[in-house]
Amino acid sequence: MVQFTFDLLQQDTASQARRGRITTARGLIETPVFMPVGTQGTVKGMLPEALKEIGAQIILANTYHLYLRPGHELIRQLGGLHKIMHWDRPILTDSGGFQVFSLGDLRKISEEGASFQSHLDGSHHLLTPELSVEIQLALGSDIVMVFDECIPHPAERQYIVESTDRSARWAKRCREALPAGSAAALFGIVQGGMEQELRRRSAEQLLDIGFEGYALGGLSVGEETALMYDLLEFSLPLLPTTQPRYVMGVGTPENLIEGISRGCDMFDCVMPTRNARNGVLFTGFGKLSIKQARYREDEQPIDPQCRCYVCRNYSRAYLRHLYISGEILASVLNTHHNLYYYQQLLAGAREAIESGTFAEYRTEFYRQRQN
Repeated sequence: MVQFTFDLLQQDTASQARRGRITTARGLIETPVFMPVGTQGTVKGMLPEALKEIGAQIILANTYHLYLRPGHELIRQLGGLHKIMHWDRPILTDSGGFQVFSLGDLRKISEEGASFQSHLDGSHHLLTPELSVEIQLALGSDIVMVFDECIPHPAERQYIVESTDRSARWAKRCREALPAGSAAALFGIVQGGMEQELRRRSAEQLLDIGFEGYALGGLSVGEETALMYDLLEFSLPLLPTTQPRYVMGVGTPENLIEGISRGCDMFDCVMPTRNARNGVLFTGFGKLSIKQARYREDEQPIDPQCRCYVCRNYSRAYLRHLYISGEILASVLNTHHNLYYYQQLLAGAREAIESGTFAEYRTEFYRQRQN
């Protein structure tokens, strides 16, 4: 059985950007890496072969949604997510904590876990740290996330303290629930709200337990971008340099570049896929809204500098026609382009770190957006 490992290959001299490699039983992951989100066991609008074509190395699936439908036991019975999805590369599963947080009044947090009503049928459930791990293992996850509470912003300090400490206790229960010898890696999640000292406290609690990787959770929940960057700059150095660092649910291309410069290795976000379905496309010169009337007769590709399948074969005019007409192909092509853009952005960052030119890469990234 191939063991989960992380090798730090290169450290940028002008920033905290780093180039690494994760080894899993299902293949290598070159970092920094962006993980497309496949919430319900599919990256919306993308065949697995298309994901591989654009360079996706690992995808993310959702514990909460797959637990409710079709159910983790059925997925286990059918051979696991990899088999039913026809995806033979690594899968990371989130723990369900963020989805439970987003239910608002439909959930209640206790020491035991999170009780909630299903958004599908109103049925009542209790998701505990132990059950979260059980579900993720049934799915066949390569990287399992601990069950935690995503703290809202703003929140009372006493609530943040209590929640942070409870999440640490839940993390310990997750560690104990993962069977010895499991091929799956377990990542801890740093909480602490928007307060630096509570972030430090959370990181220290997780380091005492010990995990194969560490994530920063509770970001991109409504805080100002400058505050998020400050927390990244403060929190990432608290984590071991010898293990992967993952910033959860972040975000824009700018967020990724700034996260990389501060030492982050892994990212995920629904932004490229969700925006694609809403007709918003990412390019080297910024965002482009394909629904706008000015593209009605535009024969150019989305981005003349892009080499994705969509930009090599389709015009803005045609893509606008598909979107305005409500055609399914609009979502397929838009998603393909957006995810290709994200994969290329991260591939470029890896190459720049290797060549010692990440500072120039970052500067050029912003320069193109000003033109």
